[in-house]
Amino acid sequence: MRFIVSRKARLLTLFTLLGGLLVYGLAASAGSDNGFDLSNSIIPRAEILHGGPPRDGIPALSNPKLVAPESVSFLEPGDRVIGITLNGKARAYPVAILNWHEIVNDEIDGRHFAITYCPLCGTAVAFDSNIEGSTTDFGVSGLLYNSDVLLYDRDTESLWSQILGQAVAGERVGQSLTAIPISHTSWRDWLNDHPDTLVLSDDTGYSRDYRRDPYAGYEKSRHTYFAVNNKAPDNYHPKEVVVGLGVDGVYKAYPFIELDRQGKTSFSDNVNGKRFDFEWDTANRSVTITDSAGDPVAAIQGFWFAWFAFHPDTEVFKPEGS
Repeated sequence: MRFIVSRKARLLTLFTLLGGLLVYGLAASAGSDNGFDLSNSIIPRAEILHGGPPRDGIPALSNPKLVAPESVSFLEPGDRVIGITLNGKARAYPVAILNWHEIVNDEIDGRHFAITYCPLCGTAVAFDSNIEGSTTDFGVSGLLYNSDVLLYDRDTESLWSQILGQAVAGERVGQSLTAIPISHTSWRDWLNDHPDTLVLSDDTGYSRDYRRDPYAGYEKSRHTYFAVNNKAPDNYHPKEVVVGLGVDGVYKAYPFIELDRQGKTSFSDNVNGKRFDFEWDTANRSVTITDSAGDPVAAIQGFWFAWFAFHPDTEVFKPEGS
């Protein structure tokens, strides 16, 4: 009986992991493209995998409800949030909600943007939603490349790689999105620095248990659910968190374990001849990066295996003397 219960529990976890929509993925053919035109894809068609849910099976949020911090009861101090500031106004998007929706289409003072999050890669990226002079919403395609979510814009249904920030198929193929600097930190830290922040409400209009992590245990596992092109070296755990920078085709990863070894909260480093200044907050597991002019930099924080899958020639930061 114990074995049967355990097996049922594992199956239930897997079902939940796909947002309760695994049945649609099983019903789809192995090569299902979820209705997207991949005829001009700049990545191999065989490497675009069906993640399980159909198009919009994981529902992106648009016109989200935002609340003041005193109205938030579902966040604990250590819970992770993705924070953004534009025109002096701050917003926080709990990872507990992003796990279930992956994209939030929002705006501040008329500037539209999309907060994107891929639970399988641990990557959060904010993109300007203005493309060629018009504003678009993004949805979740249900397709993956290198285990990373492929977004789609609702104007042309072009597919966009989150980590590449580039359209990989469709009318806008080859075009790039503009990334906006964000902070991936704890609710405690964000609220302390931005007491006037607004927060994405858990009143999303969808029936989800945002207090439960559908990917519980995934970060500690050495396994991934989907194949990637380049297997990361074993010198780090596949889910080791890294912050990655790219400068004109040169990439460098900053593993958190190396930042801990560094023993400094502030330091500078060069990538492809350009200097960047780092602030490492070990307590809140958060990194702030600015360029030589003091402006925030849009880096990518995520799992080591995912960064390496896209950038196998990456450099890796090591503290002096290590």
